[in-house]
Amino acid sequence: MKLYTIHAGNFKLDGGAMFGVVPKSMWQKLNPPDQNNMCTWSMQCLLIEMNKRLILIDTGMGTKQDDKFRSFFSPHGAHSILSSLKVHGFHPNDITDVILSHLHFDHCGGAVERNKDGNLQLAFPNATYWSNEKHWNWALKPNERERASFLIENFELIQKEGRLKFIESNDFMIDEFSFPLAFGHTEAMITPTIKYKDTAIIFAADLMPSSFHIPMPYVMAYDVRPLETLKEKKELLNNIVENKYFIFFEHDPKFEIGNLKFNDSGKIILDQVGKLSELVG
Repeated sequence: MKLYTIHAGNFKLDGGAMFGVVPKSMWQKLNPPDQNNMCTWSMQCLLIEMNKRLILIDTGMGTKQDDKFRSFFSPHGAHSILSSLKVHGFHPNDITDVILSHLHFDHCGGAVERNKDGNLQLAFPNATYWSNEKHWNWALKPNERERASFLIENFELIQKEGRLKFIESNDFMIDEFSFPLAFGHTEAMITPTIKYKDTAIIFAADLMPSSFHIPMPYVMAYDVRPLETLKEKKELLNNIVENKYFIFFEHDPKFEIGNLKFNDSGKIILDQVGKLSELVG
């Protein structure tokens, strides 16, 4: 098995929304906002090469949305999924499986693209796309709170083309993977966990979007069930410390991966943090 970080670019989100009830006087020291209170975040995807399969977890926001939509989120930076795959010697046609943690636009928008004629097509034409049935149905009939995050053009084509499968069917059939679900951020978000060497890597998606969100009160205002997020965070953090696992930070603007420890007062804090290639090889 080989692991690669696939950078899908950066974008901006409101700092207050990303840090929830935490005062700006505290969070601005972690991720300084611009004049509009917007902070830069990454869209880091994870690529797993194993058993003649090339498995991509999440796809970033893509490039097919119009200028008005893009102006809200200011996508920027030199990275893209295409360029990042190329750095590692891969092409979108090589991807065999795409796991979508959830269907918010910044996690699945790159799954579908526009061709030169402006028509929608699958960005990974040879891949099977994996989701969770509960979450898929949730996204098809979005609540008012999440409606702006679920864009039907990002995922409807996957099912129309017959490329959608649900992980609950057990068709994925790879022993090194497990797929715990989280319900605080959105309904039935997948948090893939990959056994790797003598440890495991947890792709926490928006349960733990960055290393800044390790303290318990740091819960996003986007979460539909913030008290559930608190419970899920506590379980996740203890699991990582007790088992010496690593966590992959999808939205961290500085770091890709890290692990945790208890400090002298029993508080969970960052231990090692850095690039995937440096910390787990």
